[in-house]
Amino acid sequence: MKKEITPADILPYEIYAKERKERRTAITAMKKNRRVEVGPYATFYFENYDTMFQQVQEMLHIEKGGAEQLADELHAYNPLIPQGNELVATIMFEINDPVRRDSFLRSITWVEKHLHIDVGGEKVAGEAEMDVERTKADGKTSSVHFVHFRFTPGQIAKFRDPATQVMVVIAHENYHHMAVLQPQVKEALAKDFA
Repeated sequence: MKKEITPADILPYEIYAKERKERRTAITAMKKNRRVEVGPYATFYFENYDTMFQQVQEMLHIEKGGAEQLADELHAYNPLIPQGNELVATIMFEINDPVRRDSFLRSITWVEKHLHIDVGGEKVAGEAEMDVERTKADGKTSSVHFVHFRFTPGQIAKFRDPATQVMVVIAHENYHHMAVLQPQVKEALAKDFA
């Protein structure tokens, strides 16, 4: 399992442009088993090398920023690739109405401190990516969070056991929801441990 995107991994613009449609179709199919809805507004998108590689390639394709842009993209997206003992999720709170969204995001201040994965009764606490502060001074939190869930070897073994129930949990006082991982999702995410 690859744990870092390097400049040598990046496809030249012309090659990616030819393969873009097929690559996007393939990544969309793969992501189906890496997506977990938690309550009415939150979705966890579990990242891996492939999802981040595709993101970097897309950004380079769209923005055409060359080597300077590549350095920035690698700096932004490499930290979201699991390192063998963790799951990494992009968590998005999605509400179409801007007034309702603003009110909701102000009601879940510091939500990033209230995320965990329950592995057969054991909590694996979320650790927010510290690239920027996700909750502003006025109490409004971001609609997007990047979170690492670091597992012990014992928790990884429990996660891999088909008999163990695994849940993704948001335990904020104003948004308390959980979702049980379906077997195909659990199987896909277990591949991130290596």
